[in-house]
Parts: sequence; C-alpha cells; structure tokens
Amino acid sequence: MAGVVARAFLLSFFQVINERLDSHSGDLIHHDDEVLLKKLEIKPNSINEGLDVAETKQFQNPNVRNWLDRCIHELYEVEQLLDVMATYIQQKVTRRSFLSGFNINRRFEYRMEVLLRNLKFLLDQKDILGLQELTSGDYEIGVRQKLLREFRTLSLVDESVIYGRNHEKEEIVDFLLSDSDNRVLIISIVGLIGIGKTTLVQLVYNDHRIVKQFELKAFVHVPESFDLVSLTQSILRSFDSSAVDSEDFEILQRQMQQLLTSKKFLLVLDGIWDVDENTWEKLLLFKCGSSGSKMIVTTHDKEVASSMGSTRILHLKQLEESNSWSLFVRYAFRGKNVFEYPNLELIGKRIVEKCGGLPLALKRLGTILGTKFSEPDWVEILETDCWHLPVCDSNINSILRLSYLNLPSNLKRCFAYCSIFPKGYEFEKDEVIKLWMAEGLLNRKYEGKIQNEEELGNEFFDHLVTILFFQQSVTMPLWAGKYYIKHDLVNDLVKLVSGEFCLRIEGDNVQHIPERTRHIWFCLDLEGGDRKLKQIHKIKGLCSLIVEAQGYGDKRFKISPNVQQSLFSQLKYLRMLSFSGCNLSELADEIRNLKLLRYLDLSYTEITSIPNSICKLYNLQTLVLHDCFKLTELPSEFYKLNNLHHLNLEGTHIKKMPTKLERLNNLETLTDFVVGEQRGFDIKQLGKLNQLQGKLQISGL
Repeated sequence: MAGVVARAFLLSFFQVINERLDSHSGDLIHHDDEVLLKKLEIKPNSINEGLDVAETKQFQNPNVRNWLDRCIHELYEVEQLLDVMATYIQQKVTRRSFLSGFNINRRFEYRMEVLLRNLKFLLDQKDILGLQELTSGDYEIGVRQKLLREFRTLSLVDESVIYGRNHEKEEIVDFLLSDSDNRVLIISIVGLIGIGKTTLVQLVYNDHRIVKQFELKAFVHVPESFDLVSLTQSILRSFDSSAVDSEDFEILQRQMQQLLTSKKFLLVLDGIWDVDENTWEKLLLFKCGSSGSKMIVTTHDKEVASSMGSTRILHLKQLEESNSWSLFVRYAFRGKNVFEYPNLELIGKRIVEKCGGLPLALKRLGTILGTKFSEPDWVEILETDCWHLPVCDSNINSILRLSYLNLPSNLKRCFAYCSIFPKGYEFEKDEVIKLWMAEGLLNRKYEGKIQNEEELGNEFFDHLVTILFFQQSVTMPLWAGKYYIKHDLVNDLVKLVSGEFCLRIEGDNVQHIPERTRHIWFCLDLEGGDRKLKQIHKIKGLCSLIVEAQGYGDKRFKISPNVQQSLFSQLKYLRMLSFSGCNLSELADEIRNLKLLRYLDLSYTEITSIPNSICKLYNLQTLVLHDCFKLTELPSEFYKLNNLHHLNLEGTHIKKMPTKLERLNNLETLTDFVVGEQRGFDIKQLGKLNQLQGKLQISGL
C-alpha cells in the first residue's frame, strides 16, 4: 500500500470501526466487554495520529511502508471481529436466548486480546519510527479534503469537442474512407499512456461518416496479456453478441471467416502492449472482409505498431501549450470568463506547464480545481509536493495521485476495491454499488447524517464518473444498458492504492498470494483448478472471492460439492462470493458456514436447487440467480433471510414462491413473483413488501 494514500484510506476504517463500536453499546453488553471495546476504539485512533508523518517518510524508509501495511491489516482484523460479534449478538436476539448483560467476552476474549497486543505493538513501532509528532513542515495530503457535496453540481463533459486533435482525427477518418484492395489496411495510433489515444479513436469510431461506411464495427479493449483464443473470442463477441463460444481456435476462425466474408468491417483493437508477429498472422483477419475493410490499433509502443504490418502509423504527441490551456480552462473554469480571474489565470498556466501536455492529466486536475475555485486552493495545489514524489510506476503520474488524494476518505476504499476488476472489464453501476455494500464500504453516517447505503453508493459512483476515473464503455450495444470501464492509467493507479490487499489471479501466479490478501478475482482453468483453490484456502481472512471459469461447457472446472465444502469450511469470513458463469450444478450445505456473507452471485449456472442451509445466512443482502434456468424452487425457510434487500430471479423457472415471503420486509428488488395455487403461496404476500422498487414481473395468475 503506497504511503501517499494511506492516511485517507485508513480514515474510512476508523469511521466503520467507530460506527460498529457504537452499535455494541447498550444494555446487551457486559461491563467487562465495554472496557475491551473501548480499548479497540482508543488504539486505532492513536495509530491515526502518526499517519501524516508516515506518508512523508515511507519512500525513504521501507520500514515505514511496512508499518502502514500492518496498520491496514490489523484494522481489517478489528473490523472483521466486530462483524462477527454483531452477527453473534443478532443471532442470540433472534433466537430470544440472549440474556441482558450476557458476557460475550467468553466467546471472543482471546481474539480481542490478540488484537489489542498487535495494536499496542504498532503504537510502540510508531514511536520507534519517529511518527509520534507532526510539524508544520511535514508533507500534507494535497489540498484540504472537500466533501462530496462539492461535486454534486458537476455534469459529465461533452467529449464531442477535442482540443488540438482535429488534424489527427481527420487524418484517421480520411484513411478509413479511402479505397483499398482486398487487403485489410491498418492504421496504428502510437503515443504515451494518458495522451488521449482511446478518446480520439472513440470520437472517430462514432463519427457519422464512419457509421455509414461499414457494415460491421467492433471496438475491443485488448488485455495486457492475451492468447489467440481469448482475443478471437472477444473480437467475435464484439462483432456479433450471439456468436457461439468455443475454446477450439479452428472453430473460432471458421466463425470469423463466415461472419466477415464479403462484409466491409471496421475493427478497433485498443491498448495493445505486446504482440508476436507469427501469432498475429494466425488471426486470419487480413484474409477476411471485403474491399475497404480497415483496422485501428492503439499502442504506446511503436515496435508493436511496426510488427503488426501497419499501413500507416500516426504518432500522437503531447498537446501544444495553447491547446493544453484551452482544455484546462474548459474543465477548471467551467464556462466562467477567464479574464475576470487574472490571478487564477496566472496560477493555472503554471499548473498546466506541469501537466506536460497530457490530456488525461489536464482533465483530472482541471476537474479538481473547478471545485476549488479560490486562489489559496490553487496555490496549494501548485505548491504541493505531489509533483516531486518519486513515481512508483512509470505509468502513474502525479496528477492522478493528486486526484485520488482529493477524494473523500471513505470513497477511497470504494475506488481501491475496484482494482479487483481486470483491465478492460466492463461493469454496471448497480453491480459495483452492491459489492461496496457487501464489503461494508458505504458508511451510512456521512456528512453528519444517516444516509441510505445505495443512495450514497450512487453518489460515490457518479463522482468517480465525473472525475473520469470511470468512463462509459462504447463497445456495448445501447439495449444492454450503461457499462463502464477504467482507463488504463486509472487501472494502474487503483492497483497501486490497493496494494497487496486486492489481487487478480490469472495464469499460474497463484503461488504468490500474500497472506494479507482480502479480495481475490480468480480465473479457474480445467487442469489446475484444484491445485489453485488449495492455495486460496490458506487466506483465512479473505473477504471477497470472484471465481471466473475459463473454457466452455464441460471443459470448465467443476465447482463440485467437495470443492465447495473445502472453501466454505476454510473461508468463513467471506462477505462476497461469486460463481457467476461457473460449472456449478448444486450448492453445498456448508454454505451455512459463511455467516458474514452479504452478496452471493450464482447467475448463469446450472444449479437445480438451493439448500435450506442458505437460510442461516443472517447477513445476506443480495442473492443473484439471474438465468439459472434449471432452478425451479426456493428453500422453504427462505423467509428467514430478513436482511435480504435484492433478489434477482430473472431467467429462472421458479414454479411458486416460498411461504411467508411477506416477512422479508427489507426487500427492495424482486424481479419475479410466481403465484401458487395453494393457500399461502398467493399474491397477498406482496402486500407488506413496502420497500419494493424497480421492475416486478408477476406470473401464474
């Protein structure tokens, strides 16, 4: 975890921990437990006092950086213990077996004492490392933190206007409209990361002249590492969403030929990092399509452009000073007359010089300054040491880090969590908000008032879109709804800020899982699935596990009951679990062990039934069963899931709803309701579900 972002990241832990400590107060807690809980509150807050200094010293002293990582790890442990305690208490209350003043210390005393010893050790280390005092000369985190309300009035910027790129845009358009022989011609756009390659190509791709010119169009974000099969699959799906998925390269190639033969197509391959010339030729794209078919490639490496046999290479340079200033003014002054603010104009031009002609940096920083429209704020940003910090990754510039530092503290953890998504992954707003909820990242006490978690999640997500950390994808069809992606540069940033606590496992790097990892995105293949899962079992404190199946049909690794039993008995602290699209036909009874689970996604699986043991998951908020087409019924005790907020049954074949459904009075989403013939299964059950919103399909009438 990079120290430059640690303090604000950790502040959200303190907010969550203090809120949960408050929830344990009252007559239900024994006096001895109150003393221990008070210590849990005091020690993290004492650690908090040394974070400012730690941020200045972590680059010079690796021991300080290790101390910061230890802080995050121990705060995860505190948060986890409080979650377990809250669940235990609620279960006692629900069973009406909880006596007033019951001493929960009997059950949790050992873990609490271990945590207190670890926190004391960190406090002692803080003094040894010289982190006990702050002086006025120490580095401060960018400029003063502004709450999210500063950004509520911001609107998305119209990307139809670009500065200093009209010549390049017309050059690309002319190339695409030009006549050619039967060969597929390629134009490669080469430039630094953050220079605006993707934005420029998106504008060309959506130009009305281009839309009319080609029968088929596809825009593909190329992952940093790819193989022929996965790339061909992505290209096929982008051209035709109904294309048959296969792991056989020859079958995919035949599909490609059938789809593109005699068709005039345009294919954009965005963000190619490396390519093997022999591998590239095997794609057969050059032999498909009719005369006039074209390809656009974007890359930061001119050697990649050359090895792909590009017909033309366009080198995208940094914006000139005048265009940089125009772009900056658009974001920072937001329609105001620049000449009315001569002091800000002078400061702004000095800031623009530091951006080095990078459009992404100019947009990011302009957005920040547009919400801090005063001379002291602008001077503070101009003079911040962020400009001079060593760059930990050559692809991450100080402007991005400064944008991150200006996020509210609890929004930082939400953003960092998104490092679990792979590069180029397209995600929906609603999906991300529910994941944030499952992880307890949406602290309801915000801006001095209690807020609905989903409303707060909407504000946070919209803010990340406003400052361009999330961008709307142009590759998904309009009927599919809005999908978002992270810019490559943002992807690098979020990997930096999440550190070792968020991990994406692809290929054979499973043996390198740090013990402190809390969130994992896992690609399972047919051959190494068992071996890789055994490594995950060792990560006892894992909070999130997203399993992605590689392959198709029976060629995917099977998530058998035995595999699940091992997972569910070891990873007892999971809050979020996704088997979406996996080879899964039944859910093991041991799912009941996941007492903290809040989000369960079984969509697009062949599951036939759900065990009654799932009804013991007191904390479950979201259950996604979308397109589980073999599922015909829900458990009889389903009504016990009284914390359930979202139930997605679209694409299932449920024959009737379970009884007493009206007890689920927290339900906000219920996509389908099936009326049964017998008493107790009728439509009256909907009468008390007053929180329902959105679409509801009723069948069986």
